[in-house]
This record gives sequence, structure tokens and C-alpha cells, in this order.
Amino acid sequence: MAGNAPTASEYVIHHLGHFNNTGHPQESIVNWGVINLDSMFFSIALGLLTVFILWLAARKATSGVPGRFQGIVELLVEMVADQAKGIVHSAESRKFVAPLALTVFVWIFLMNAMDLLPVDLIPMLWTGAYSAAGGDPAHAYMRIVATADLSAALGLSIGVLLLCLYYNVKIKGVSGWVHELFTAPFGSHPLLYPVNFAMQIIEFLAKTVSHGMRLFGNMYAGELVFILIALLGGTATVFGFAGHVIAGTIWAIFHILIITLQAFIFMMLTLVYVGQAHESH
Repeated sequence: MAGNAPTASEYVIHHLGHFNNTGHPQESIVNWGVINLDSMFFSIALGLLTVFILWLAARKATSGVPGRFQGIVELLVEMVADQAKGIVHSAESRKFVAPLALTVFVWIFLMNAMDLLPVDLIPMLWTGAYSAAGGDPAHAYMRIVATADLSAALGLSIGVLLLCLYYNVKIKGVSGWVHELFTAPFGSHPLLYPVNFAMQIIEFLAKTVSHGMRLFGNMYAGELVFILIALLGGTATVFGFAGHVIAGTIWAIFHILIITLQAFIFMMLTLVYVGQAHESH
């Protein structure tokens, strides 16, 4: 940002603004017609990196003593396979669902891990590039944690919802699933059909919204804490700088657990919801 140094509130607001198709900042709320280009870029780029990492692991896999990289990937594969086996009882479905769950875990972990980069690093580089291209640096918004964007987090959970709908139809058939929609959970009496259907729709909506909101809420809060800690470094005092370094280090170490845990929880809920789609009420 050009001119005088920003105030604390201006600093926070600027760091929470998205680079989007409107040219105006948008925080982590869903706005129809507004596309957060930064979230799209980082989520797609890290998705491609996820595919490359898993492809590289499969390509370099050997039957001998595994190296560190292969060993880590094998541990992840075994962990996901064991979880999938205990939740999704169809061996045929697990051939697709288990690799999908592994991909989801690595992908979300990488998106979450962007939070560990210095708060001002990429926004500063983006501001320089934006200014060099003739843009106003005050409008050079850039957020790098896609999972801290509600629209991106809900997009992931909606993808899981669509997968669940697919398996409901595949396992139970169209007629079987429609019958379940109107007869579960309270029974097959015609007077209960509307109530059953409403309960089923509410269940689908509640699972999808909570699935995405849980990931978004934790990552948004973590990102905000990093921004607030970064403000300590701008106080131009020894105590402020020391507090910035100490608090930032402590929070980064703790945040590694949050990053991993949130990726694991999202993956596990994906398996649970897909497993539920295989079950009849």
C-alpha cells in the first residue's frame, strides 16, 4: 500500500481481502458472481502439486527398503486404507474412495500449510508485480490460504455431497434411493412422507455446511492470529519485535497440529459420509 503506513485495522482488512474478478476486496463470505481468483489459483496449483507428489511416489516405489519419501507416502496410504476399510464396507467402492481420500488429505494439508508462510511475503511480492503492471498497490489484494475462504471450503464439501449422491444412486438404485428419501427415518406411512423427505434434505444440507464450515472456521481463525501477530513486528520496539518472533514461532508450531488435524478430519468425514451412502436406513 502506498503513502503512509496503514493502521492496524487497515492492515488486517487489507490482508483479509481477496483478489477477485470485481477489483474490490471481498472477505471470506460467499458472494454470488464474485470469483476469488487467488483461492482458485492456489487451490488448483496445490491440487496439481498433490497429484504430482502422489504420482512421483508411485513411480519411485520399490519393493526394497523404502527411502524417507516413499516411507512417508506408504504410511499415509496404509493409514487411509485402514480407515477406509473400517468405514466403507464395499471393496469395489474402496478402489476409488481410498485413493480419493488420500488425495483429499494431501491436498487440504498443502492448502492449509500455506498459512505457515510469512504473512507479508507473497502479498508483498504480489503488490510489487501489481504495481509494475500499472495497478494501484492499494488494491493489490492477495490471500494464499484457500481453505480460509468459505466459498472454497464449501466447494470442497459440495464435491463430497455430490459423491455421496452418486453412491446413493449407484448402491441403492434410483427407485431404492427415492424410496429411502420418503420412508426414512420415521417409516413408510404416506402421512410421514413429507416429514421424512424434509429430514433427509436437512441432513444432507447440515452435513455439507458443517463439513465446509469446520475447515473454514479453523483455518480462518489461524490466519487471523498470524496477521495479528505480524502487527507486533510493526511496532518498531524491541519488545514488539521479540513478541512477534516468540509468539509467531509458538503459534506456527501449534498450527502445524491444526493444519494436519483439519486435513485428517475433512478426510475422515468424507469417508464417513460416503460410507453412510452405502447403508440403508
